[in-house]
This record gives sequence, C-alpha cells and structure tokens, in this order.
Amino acid sequence: MKMSVADITFFLIGISVMLLFARIFGELARSVKQPIIVGEILAGIILGPTLLGLFWPEVFQNLFRQSENVGIAFEGLTTIAVVMLLLVSGLEVDLSVVLKQSRTAISTSLMGLVVPFFIGFSMGYFFPDLLGIADHSQKLVFALFIGVALSITALPVVAKTLMDLNLLKTEIGTVIIASAMVDDLIGWIIFSIILGMMGTANHGFGFETTFLLAFAFISFMLIFGRKIFNYVLPTIQNKLSFPGGVINFILISGFLSAAFTEYIGIHAIFGAFITGIAIGDSVHLKQHTREIIHQFITNIFAPLFFVSIGLRVNFIAHFDIVIVAVFLLLAFAGKVIGCGLGAYLGGLKRWDSLAVGFGMNSRGAMEIILGILAFDAGIIEEKVFVALVIMALVTSITSAPLIGFALRYKRKEKLITLIDPKLIIFSTATDKKTLISELAQKVSEIIKIDKEIIISEVLKREEIMPTGIANSLALPHAKINISKPVVAIALLKNEIDFDAIDGIPSRIVVLLLTPQNDNELQLKLLSEIAKTFGDKKRVDELLKDFSPDSIFSNLQKL
Repeated sequence: MKMSVADITFFLIGISVMLLFARIFGELARSVKQPIIVGEILAGIILGPTLLGLFWPEVFQNLFRQSENVGIAFEGLTTIAVVMLLLVSGLEVDLSVVLKQSRTAISTSLMGLVVPFFIGFSMGYFFPDLLGIADHSQKLVFALFIGVALSITALPVVAKTLMDLNLLKTEIGTVIIASAMVDDLIGWIIFSIILGMMGTANHGFGFETTFLLAFAFISFMLIFGRKIFNYVLPTIQNKLSFPGGVINFILISGFLSAAFTEYIGIHAIFGAFITGIAIGDSVHLKQHTREIIHQFITNIFAPLFFVSIGLRVNFIAHFDIVIVAVFLLLAFAGKVIGCGLGAYLGGLKRWDSLAVGFGMNSRGAMEIILGILAFDAGIIEEKVFVALVIMALVTSITSAPLIGFALRYKRKEKLITLIDPKLIIFSTATDKKTLISELAQKVSEIIKIDKEIIISEVLKREEIMPTGIANSLALPHAKINISKPVVAIALLKNEIDFDAIDGIPSRIVVLLLTPQNDNELQLKLLSEIAKTFGDKKRVDELLKDFSPDSIFSNLQKL
C-alpha cells in the first residue's frame, strides 16, 4: 500500500515529537542520576494511550494511529531500531574480559541464570494465573519465557551504572560486566529457541533444524567470523572513506545476520547481537568508530524504540498491582540470590558478592525488548507486559544505590575479618628485608602472587617513609595488583627498628597489601590498624602470651 500525503506528514511529525519528548525526559532523568531510558519510556507513556490518548484522543490517533500504513511504518522503524540496538550491545561485549574473569564470571553468570530461571519457570508453570498467562495451551512456552525474563541482564544499563559509580575497571565491575555478557549471550539463545518453539516465521524448518542452524551460526560467527572480521577491518578502514566505510560494513553485516536468523525462525535481534560480538572483538575496530555507532544509534534509533513502548498499551488500565509485586519480588530474589551466591562461590567476599548481585539485577532495555517480542508473539498479555516494563525500570533505578549500599557496608567490616590465622607467623629475622621476605613468602603461598613483587613494592614504600608507628608496632604496606586486601602479621623474637615515632623498636609487624585502585580502602585499613594497636595497655596485653594463636584469639576480642 502506498502512503498518502497525510500519512507521510503525520508519520514524520510523529517521529519528531517522539524524538523531542525522548530528549527532554531523557535529560531530566539524567539530571537526577537515573538511566536515560527511564525518561524515554516515561515520554512514551505520556505520548501513548495512558495520558495523551486519555485526555486528547484525537491528537494521539492523528499522530500515531492515522492509518494502517502509518502503523506499519512505525513497526518497521522500531524493528530496525531494536536490531541496531542489539548490534551495539554486541559490540560492547569483550570476550577477553570474560576469559580473564572466567572462574568468577562463569560461576556468577551460571548461578545468575539457573536460580532465577528455575524460580521463574516454576512460578510460570505451576502458578500461571498468578503471573497473568494469556493462553493456557501455551503454558510451557509461557513458563520458559518467565524463566528467561527473570534471568537476563541489561548489559548497556549495567555498564553505564558501573561507569557512574567509578567501578567499571575494578574487580567487582569486571566480574559484573563479564557475567552480564555471558548472561546476555545465553539468555538470548534460550529466548530465541522459545520463539522457534512457537513455529513463527521459520520457513518450514522444524525445531531441531532451527536449533542446529542456530548453533552452526553461533559457532561460525564466534570462531571463524571473528577472524574474518579481524582480517578485513584494517583493509576497509585503510582503503575506504573513514569512518563511513567501516560503519557501513558493520551495519550491512548486522542486517544480513539479522535476516538469516529471522529466516531460520530465531528472531532477527539475535543475529545482530552475535555479529556485534564477533566484530566488537576485533583489535582493529577503532574506539572512534565504536563511539560514532553508539552515539548514532543510542541518540536516534534507541529513543524511538523506547518511546514506542509507551505507545503500545495503557499503563494505567492494564496495571495489576499483584502481578507487578510478584514480578518485582521474583526479580530481586532470583537475580540477587543467584548472582550473589555465584560470585561468592567464585571467590568474592560476602559484601562484594552482594554488590555483584545488585549490579546484575538491572534489567533495563533487554527486559523490555523481551517483553515486546513476547507480547507481539502472543505469549503474554497487556498487564504482564506492563509489569515487565515496570520491573525493568525499578531494577535499573535501584541498581546503583544498592551497589553503593553493599560497598559502604563492606567498608564497615572489622579488621579481624581480613586476618587469616595462616598469615600470622613467629619470626627470628633481625632486619627489615629478611622479615618482609618471610611475610611475602607466606602471602604468596596463600594468594598465589609472585613474592618478589610484594617485596619490591613494600621496600619501595619503606624508602619513601618509614612505617614504624608506636608501641612496638610497624605497619609496612603497599598497593599491588590484587582483588582484595591482605593482612599478614609477624611476631618478632628480635626487635627490628622501623624508625617509629616513639623510638621503640618493633615486635609486632603488620603487613598490609591493598588493591592498586582503592586508595580509600588502604587509608581506612591503615587507620584501623593503627587505632587497634594505638593503646599501649592493649599492646602489652597482646604481648603477654606471645604466640600466633593467642594473638589471633586476642585480636578477635578487640
């Protein structure tokens, strides 16, 4: 069908209004330190049937429901937008990060998938009415969808949250990002299989064939495709106009892959996402190019998509407090418990693990995309879609403050929680270097780090300023490439002079090693150690029964 002059006019005005409101409310959200998509979705709710359609129905109909042709045009535009959004999300996935944090990331992501998926699937299968099932004949597909919806994490929102908190390059940030990457990859594979189970748009392929073709596509793109892209990108960037040539190549690759996965019965967004990963992994893709693509899509196409969410349903008419509350409860419980437990099993401390759980709880754009696809496919009805959007917004908004809470509470832990009885030794050393070498050797056996690095950094710090404190205490310290603080204590048979302020040689030496990028933590622990040993009577009590076991026991009582 050909669009009339009126259709084209209102279509273009509608796009302009959507972009204008998206920018205004997106900036308002950013000004109060919230994800921009919160403002963009709010703009859609205002422009949609919830508010504009309620008070000025004729304006709403003219702008967005002028004719069937306008609806088709908007649908095509939002389809392109979501495909490009997933392409950008794929470009942000750095497989090397996943490999570097393989143990903790895999443990976190797997537990962060298994626990919420099990909770969601069980609730969807055994209590479908409570979660608002639309068609009881599709109970299995509905239960699988709920499981996936509670499992997936929004990588773009997570990355932005960590950047705002200055945590992106820390160990916790790296674990969250790596885990979110694995979550996104596995989550989209499972969800694409669910869509394939419904038999939509697969050109006659059976489920087994669709699954095999999808597996072949993933394997090819992540093994051979990565190498091909890495090989051709330098040529494209050098021979064609820059950056236009490489951007064109990336978009062509993304759209062709999207077309292929759509053809075999797996949604188009999955092809774009996998291609984004394959291209983004190339060392030859310049950061300038990534930034241009990111800005182009997130400032033009992404706002149109997020605003269109509010145009789909009436958020007031289809708001069900019970369904919303259940989804929020399941979302927080499944993801925080699952990812927190996975991070803890992967080697992180208790409060660090909880921070990872809160960070992984952010659903954002990915949850909403899942909801729209499921809504369009008939898996869920309006009130479930509304609940999913609200859940995505609430988890995204609360992620940053909850991470901050966990990390602030972590800093309140007592010094004793960092002291390992295995790192308390009795030494016969008679000089600084020998003693520090003994402590470094002991530490290296526990945390598997080269003792020479410890010795070098600690002695380097000693040359800058002596670390003798007072009351027979010395506090040598250094910042090295470790993920969490380490405290080792030496009890000396022979006094060693660490140039203490009171001139008394040291008999207790506390070695403190902290992560390189956490100055605040080092200062806090140095202060706490000095305070712990600052009372001469307290130190005299510790020195009465001079043995590693008694020192540890007495420190626990402080």
